[in-house]
Amino acid sequence: MMETTFAIRIKVNGKWQPLNVLSSDLLVDVLRDRLGLTGTKKGCGKGDCGACTILMDTLPVNSCLVLAVQADGREVLTIEGLGEKALHPIQKAFVEKGAVQCGYCTPGMVLSAKALLEGNPMPSDDEIRRAISGNLCRCTGYVQIVEAIKSLKTEKG
Repeated sequence: MMETTFAIRIKVNGKWQPLNVLSSDLLVDVLRDRLGLTGTKKGCGKGDCGACTILMDTLPVNSCLVLAVQADGREVLTIEGLGEKALHPIQKAFVEKGAVQCGYCTPGMVLSAKALLEGNPMPSDDEIRRAISGNLCRCTGYVQIVEAIKSLKTEKG
């Protein structure tokens, strides 16, 4: 059986991208393989690890669970779009607080933190932990990640 191809447009990191995608194409694969945005990591493929987290219309989304056709007309932010010219303050905080080790979870963590801080610039520790709960990290134990996000809230307060 032949799969249907769809012509879609996604605003990725501020630039509209016209794409022809199959009905089964996952957004994570389109971002990585078609647009070369490899900062979005492929992890579990089931939405459990958060390595593929991107922001879609400012909300954190597991791109391994989104069909590319579902992103038609939407705005997507990947880690590459966050600090294009210089490190974003969240990225700087992660580096300064030692919240980056292997780096596999970092893009998703950073984008989840961005979504949290945009909606709540003064989150509690519990709110920070809840916001990153969909992102698994096996290296840091989360302490440094929470500290990095906390350092940003105190700078704004």
